[in-house]
Amino acid sequence: MGPKCPTCRYYVDAGGICNNRPMPSTLQDITIPTALDEASPGLKGVLGIPDSLGPWPAVVVVHEAFGIEAEMRKQVAHLTSLGYLTVMPDLYTAGGFRKCIGVTARALRSGTGRAWADIESARLWLNQRDDFTGAIGIIGFCLGGGFALLAAASGYDTDETAYQAAAVNYGMLPADLDVIQHSCPVIASYGGSDRSIKNGAARLEAKYSELGVAHDVKEYPGVGHAFMNEKPVGPLALRPFLKIAGIAPNPEAAADAWERIDAFFGEHLRVNSAESPRP
Repeated sequence: MGPKCPTCRYYVDAGGICNNRPMPSTLQDITIPTALDEASPGLKGVLGIPDSLGPWPAVVVVHEAFGIEAEMRKQVAHLTSLGYLTVMPDLYTAGGFRKCIGVTARALRSGTGRAWADIESARLWLNQRDDFTGAIGIIGFCLGGGFALLAAASGYDTDETAYQAAAVNYGMLPADLDVIQHSCPVIASYGGSDRSIKNGAARLEAKYSELGVAHDVKEYPGVGHAFMNEKPVGPLALRPFLKIAGIAPNPEAAADAWERIDAFFGEHLRVNSAESPRP
Protein backbone atom coordinates (compact mmCIF):
# COMPACT_ATOMS: atom_id res chain seq x y z
CA MET A 1 0.00 0.00 0.00
CA GLY A 2 2.98 2.31 0.31
CA PRO A 3 4.10 4.66 3.11
CA LYS A 4 1.78 6.64 5.34
CA CYS A 5 1.78 10.41 5.57
CA PRO A 6 3.77 11.45 8.69
CA THR A 7 1.14 14.04 9.63
CA CYS A 8 -2.14 12.23 9.11
CA ARG A 9 -2.15 8.37 9.12
CA TYR A 10 -3.48 7.80 5.60
CA TYR A 11 -1.45 6.58 2.65
CA VAL A 12 0.35 9.03 0.40
CA ASP A 13 0.05 8.94 -3.38
CA ALA A 14 2.58 7.54 -5.82
CA GLY A 15 4.58 10.76 -5.67
CA GLY A 16 4.78 10.66 -1.87
CA ILE A 17 2.41 13.61 -1.50
CA CYS A 18 -0.52 13.64 0.93
CA ASN A 19 -3.48 15.83 0.02
CA ASN A 20 -5.73 14.48 2.75
CA ARG A 21 -5.53 15.55 6.38
CA PRO A 22 -3.78 18.50 8.03
CA MET A 23 -2.17 18.13 11.44
CA PRO A 24 -4.52 16.99 14.23
CA SER A 25 -6.08 19.68 16.41
CA THR A 26 -6.13 20.03 20.18
CA LEU A 27 -9.45 18.96 21.70
CA GLN A 28 -11.18 19.88 24.94
CA ASP A 29 -13.42 17.76 27.15
CA ILE A 30 -16.38 19.94 28.06
CA THR A 31 -19.80 20.01 29.69
CA ILE A 32 -22.46 21.15 27.22
CA PRO A 33 -25.16 23.43 28.67
CA THR A 34 -28.63 21.96 28.14
CA ALA A 35 -31.99 23.69 28.08
CA LEU A 36 -34.02 20.63 27.12
CA ASP A 37 -35.73 18.63 29.85
CA GLU A 38 -34.95 15.26 28.26
CA ALA A 39 -31.23 15.95 27.84
CA SER A 40 -28.62 14.24 30.00
CA PRO A 41 -27.79 16.27 33.15
CA GLY A 42 -24.18 17.39 32.95
CA LEU A 43 -23.99 16.43 29.26
CA LYS A 44 -20.36 15.69 28.46
CA GLY A 45 -18.74 16.27 25.10
CA VAL A 46 -15.59 16.88 23.09
CA LEU A 47 -14.97 20.30 21.56
CA GLY A 48 -12.58 21.27 18.81
CA ILE A 49 -11.88 24.96 18.12
CA PRO A 50 -9.89 25.78 14.95
CA ASP A 51 -6.63 27.66 15.37
CA SER A 52 -7.52 29.91 12.42
CA LEU A 53 -9.31 33.25 12.69
CA GLY A 54 -13.06 32.80 13.28
CA PRO A 55 -15.98 32.83 13.10
CA TRP A 56 -16.35 29.32 11.69
CA PRO A 57 -19.04 27.01 10.32
CA ALA A 58 -19.80 24.19 12.74
CA VAL A 59 -20.28 20.43 12.75
CA VAL A 60 -22.00 18.18 15.28
CA VAL A 61 -20.35 14.75 15.44
CA VAL A 62 -22.40 11.75 16.60
CA HIS A 63 -20.22 8.92 17.85
CA GLU A 64 -20.38 5.24 16.98
CA ALA A 65 -21.92 2.48 19.12
CA PHE A 66 -18.89 2.05 21.38
CA GLY A 67 -19.01 5.69 22.42
CA ILE A 68 -16.29 8.32 22.56
CA GLU A 69 -13.08 6.42 21.98
CA ALA A 70 -9.76 7.46 20.48
CA GLU A 71 -11.00 6.87 16.93
CA MET A 72 -13.93 9.22 17.39
CA ARG A 73 -11.65 11.90 18.81
CA LYS A 74 -9.55 11.64 15.65
CA GLN A 75 -12.61 12.39 13.54
CA VAL A 76 -13.35 15.49 15.64
CA ALA A 77 -9.71 16.57 15.32
CA HIS A 78 -9.82 16.19 11.56
CA LEU A 79 -12.92 18.33 11.13
CA THR A 80 -11.50 20.96 13.48
CA SER A 81 -8.25 21.07 11.51
CA LEU A 82 -10.28 21.89 8.40
CA GLY A 83 -11.67 24.97 10.09
CA TYR A 84 -14.95 23.73 11.58
CA LEU A 85 -16.09 24.50 15.11
CA THR A 86 -16.76 20.89 16.12
CA VAL A 87 -18.57 19.30 19.06
CA MET A 88 -19.32 15.65 19.83
CA PRO A 89 -21.88 15.10 22.61
CA ASP A 90 -21.43 11.98 24.74
CA LEU A 91 -24.71 10.11 24.33
CA TYR A 92 -23.62 7.81 27.18
CA THR A 93 -23.17 10.59 29.73
CA ALA A 94 -25.95 9.18 31.93
CA GLY A 95 -24.25 5.86 32.64
CA GLY A 96 -21.64 4.72 30.14
CA PHE A 97 -21.83 2.19 27.33
CA ARG A 98 -23.39 -0.75 29.16
CA LYS A 99 -26.18 1.26 30.74
CA CYS A 100 -26.92 3.55 27.79
CA ILE A 101 -26.42 1.55 24.58
CA GLY A 102 -29.87 -0.05 24.75
CA VAL A 103 -31.83 3.12 25.41
CA THR A 104 -29.78 5.00 22.80
CA ALA A 105 -30.48 2.37 20.14
CA ARG A 106 -34.18 2.51 21.00
CA ALA A 107 -34.10 6.29 20.65
CA LEU A 108 -32.66 5.90 17.17
CA ARG A 109 -35.45 3.53 16.16
CA SER A 110 -38.23 5.60 17.73
CA GLY A 111 -37.04 9.06 16.76
CA THR A 112 -37.47 10.36 20.32
CA GLY A 113 -35.63 10.16 23.64
CA ARG A 114 -32.63 11.40 25.55
CA ALA A 115 -30.11 10.85 22.76
CA TRP A 116 -32.03 13.16 20.46
CA ALA A 117 -32.20 15.81 23.17
CA ASP A 118 -28.44 15.51 23.70
CA ILE A 119 -27.72 15.96 19.99
CA GLU A 120 -30.09 18.91 19.78
CA SER A 121 -28.52 20.44 22.90
CA ALA A 122 -25.13 20.35 21.17
CA ARG A 123 -26.57 22.04 18.08
CA LEU A 124 -28.33 24.75 20.10
CA TRP A 125 -25.17 25.42 22.11
CA LEU A 126 -23.13 25.90 18.94
CA ASN A 127 -25.82 28.16 17.55
CA GLN A 128 -25.52 30.48 20.55
CA ARG A 129 -21.76 30.97 20.24
CA ASP A 130 -20.51 34.25 18.83
CA ASP A 131 -17.71 32.48 16.93
CA PHE A 132 -20.20 30.54 14.77
CA THR A 133 -21.11 31.66 11.24
CA GLY A 134 -24.60 30.14 11.25
CA ALA A 135 -23.85 27.29 8.82
CA ILE A 136 -23.91 23.90 10.54
CA GLY A 137 -23.57 20.27 9.49
CA ILE A 138 -23.88 16.91 11.20
CA ILE A 139 -21.80 13.76 10.74
CA GLY A 140 -22.26 10.34 12.28
CA PHE A 141 -20.54 6.97 12.31
CA CYS A 142 -22.23 3.57 12.78
CA LEU A 143 -24.98 4.19 15.36
CA GLY A 144 -24.25 7.90 14.97
CA GLY A 145 -24.67 7.57 11.21
CA GLY A 146 -28.26 6.51 11.78
CA PHE A 147 -28.86 9.58 13.93
CA ALA A 148 -27.24 11.83 11.30
CA LEU A 149 -29.43 10.34 8.57
CA LEU A 150 -32.63 11.18 10.46
CA ALA A 151 -31.37 14.53 11.78
CA ALA A 152 -30.71 15.58 8.18
CA ALA A 153 -34.46 15.38 7.56
CA SER A 154 -35.09 18.51 9.61
CA GLY A 155 -37.20 20.49 7.19
CA TYR A 156 -34.41 21.66 4.89
CA ASP A 157 -36.92 23.21 2.48
CA THR A 158 -38.80 24.99 5.27
CA ASP A 159 -38.02 27.75 7.77
CA GLU A 160 -37.15 25.14 10.42
CA THR A 161 -33.87 23.95 8.90
CA ALA A 162 -31.53 22.55 11.55
CA TYR A 163 -28.59 21.48 9.35
CA GLN A 164 -27.25 22.60 5.98
CA ALA A 165 -25.38 19.35 5.25
CA ALA A 166 -25.05 15.84 6.67
CA ALA A 167 -22.53 13.01 6.37
CA VAL A 168 -23.82 9.49 7.03
CA ASN A 169 -21.20 6.80 7.49
CA TYR A 170 -22.55 3.22 7.53
CA GLY A 171 -25.63 4.40 9.41
CA MET A 172 -28.68 2.20 9.91
CA LEU A 173 -31.60 2.97 7.60
CA PRO A 174 -35.10 3.50 9.01
CA ALA A 175 -37.75 0.92 8.17
CA ASP A 176 -39.77 3.60 6.39
CA LEU A 177 -37.51 5.64 4.13
CA ASP A 178 -40.26 8.20 3.58
CA VAL A 179 -39.19 9.82 6.86
CA ILE A 180 -36.04 11.19 5.18
CA GLN A 181 -37.92 13.58 2.93
CA HIS A 182 -37.14 17.28 3.41
CA SER A 183 -33.48 16.31 3.99
CA CYS A 184 -30.60 18.71 3.67
CA PRO A 185 -27.83 17.69 1.23
CA VAL A 186 -26.43 14.32 2.32
CA ILE A 187 -23.20 12.48 1.63
CA ALA A 188 -23.26 8.80 2.60
CA SER A 189 -20.64 6.04 2.61
CA TYR A 190 -21.27 2.31 3.03
CA GLY A 191 -19.24 -0.87 2.79
CA GLY A 192 -20.35 -3.36 0.18
CA SER A 193 -19.59 -6.25 2.53
CA ASP A 194 -21.27 -4.69 5.58
CA ARG A 195 -23.51 -7.50 6.86
CA SER A 196 -25.44 -5.20 9.18
CA ILE A 197 -26.74 -2.90 6.42
CA LYS A 198 -27.59 -4.77 3.24
CA ASN A 199 -28.07 -2.70 0.10
CA GLY A 200 -28.00 0.47 2.18
CA ALA A 201 -26.28 2.58 -0.45
CA ALA A 202 -28.55 1.44 -3.28
CA ARG A 203 -31.69 2.06 -1.25
CA LEU A 204 -30.57 5.53 -0.19
CA GLU A 205 -29.49 6.45 -3.70
CA ALA A 206 -32.89 5.48 -5.09
CA LYS A 207 -34.84 7.30 -2.37
CA TYR A 208 -32.85 10.52 -2.48
CA SER A 209 -33.15 10.57 -6.28
CA GLU A 210 -36.90 10.09 -5.96
CA LEU A 211 -37.17 12.88 -3.39
CA GLY A 212 -34.91 15.27 -5.26
CA VAL A 213 -32.48 15.56 -2.33
CA ALA A 214 -28.95 16.68 -3.21
CA HIS A 215 -26.75 13.70 -2.38
CA ASP A 216 -23.54 11.77 -2.90
CA VAL A 217 -23.98 8.11 -1.95
CA LYS A 218 -21.17 5.62 -2.48
CA GLU A 219 -20.66 1.95 -1.69
CA TYR A 220 -17.15 0.54 -1.36
CA PRO A 221 -16.94 -3.05 -2.72
CA GLY A 222 -15.39 -5.61 -0.39
CA VAL A 223 -15.39 -3.20 2.55
CA GLY A 224 -17.13 -3.92 5.85
CA HIS A 225 -18.56 -1.91 8.73
CA ALA A 226 -16.64 0.80 10.63
CA PHE A 227 -14.09 1.07 7.84
CA MET A 228 -13.31 4.72 8.60
CA ASN A 229 -11.58 3.91 11.89
CA GLU A 230 -7.82 3.74 11.83
CA LYS A 231 -7.70 0.98 14.43
CA PRO A 232 -10.13 -1.65 15.78
CA VAL A 233 -12.52 -0.40 18.46
CA GLY A 234 -14.67 -1.93 21.18
CA PRO A 235 -13.84 -4.15 24.18
CA LEU A 236 -10.67 -6.19 23.64
CA ALA A 237 -12.53 -9.46 24.23
CA LEU A 238 -14.92 -8.66 21.38
CA ARG A 239 -12.42 -7.54 18.78
CA PRO A 240 -11.62 -10.99 17.33
CA PHE A 241 -15.34 -11.56 16.78
CA LEU A 242 -15.81 -8.11 15.30
CA LYS A 243 -13.00 -8.82 12.84
CA ILE A 244 -14.63 -12.09 11.82
CA ALA A 245 -17.86 -10.14 11.25
CA GLY A 246 -16.00 -7.85 8.86
CA ILE A 247 -15.91 -4.85 11.19
CA ALA A 248 -12.45 -3.53 10.47
CA PRO A 249 -10.54 -0.49 9.20
CA ASN A 250 -9.92 0.04 5.51
CA PRO A 251 -7.46 2.93 5.04
CA GLU A 252 -7.97 3.33 1.30
CA ALA A 253 -11.76 3.45 1.47
CA ALA A 254 -11.56 5.75 4.49
CA ALA A 255 -9.26 8.18 2.69
CA ASP A 256 -11.60 8.32 -0.29
CA ALA A 257 -14.66 8.79 1.94
CA TRP A 258 -12.98 11.66 3.81
CA GLU A 259 -11.92 13.33 0.59
CA ARG A 260 -15.56 13.30 -0.54
CA ILE A 261 -16.84 14.53 2.85
CA ASP A 262 -14.27 17.33 2.99
CA ALA A 263 -15.34 18.56 -0.45
CA PHE A 264 -19.06 18.15 0.29
CA PHE A 265 -18.95 20.06 3.57
CA GLY A 266 -16.77 22.68 1.94
CA GLU A 267 -19.39 23.20 -0.75
CA HIS A 268 -22.44 23.31 1.50
CA LEU A 269 -21.10 24.86 4.71
CA ARG A 270 -18.26 27.18 3.80
CA VAL A 271 -19.84 28.60 0.65
CA ASN A 272 -23.20 29.12 2.32
CA SER A 273 -21.70 30.75 5.40
CA ALA A 274 -19.11 32.80 3.51
CA GLU A 275 -17.12 32.57 6.77
CA SER A 276 -18.87 35.71 8.02
CA PRO A 277 -20.72 36.45 11.26
CA ARG A 278 -24.41 35.79 11.55
CA PRO A 279 -26.75 38.70 11.06
